[in-house]
Amino acid sequence: MKTLVAYFSAGGTTARVAGEIASAVGGDLFEIRPQTPYSVADLDWTDKHSRSSVEMNDSGCRPPLAESVGDLSAYDTVFIGFPIWWYTEPRIVDTFIDEAHLSGKTVIPFATSGGSGISGAEKRMKTLCPEAHWKPGRLLNGGRATFWAEEAVNPASK
Repeated sequence: MKTLVAYFSAGGTTARVAGEIASAVGGDLFEIRPQTPYSVADLDWTDKHSRSSVEMNDSGCRPPLAESVGDLSAYDTVFIGFPIWWYTEPRIVDTFIDEAHLSGKTVIPFATSGGSGISGAEKRMKTLCPEAHWKPGRLLNGGRATFWAEEAVNPASK
C-alpha cells in the first residue's frame, strides 16, 4: 500500500505536520502550491478585499495549482493537510481534490488551526469527492501526529 501526504501550508505549520506524517507512514510528500504564491497581504483575513478573503467567499473558486498532482494511481491512501480558513479548507485544497481523481482511494484529512475545528472542512470535502473512502480527520496543532497517522493507516497495529 502506497501513501501520499498532500498538503497546503501558508506559514509552515502544516508543512511540519505533513512531514511528520509522511515519516510515520513511509509516505511521499506533495506540496499543494498555488500558481501565484500568497503574499502576506493576500493572507490578511481582516481585509475583506484580500485574495484569501475573496477566494473563501466564493465556494466555487479554484485557484490554479503551481504544478499538477499527476497520476495518483499508485497510491491507495491520500492524507490531505491544510490550515483551517474560515472554518473550512482553503480553496486551493478544493482545486487539488478536483484534480486528484480520488475516487476509490482512502482519504484522510488533517488540519492545523489557531482555534477552529476540522469538522466543517471534513463535511465540505466529502461533498467534493463522495466516491472516495473518507476516514475521520484530525486537528493536529502540536504533537501526536505520528501516532495518529500510523493508526489512521493501519488501525489494527495499535
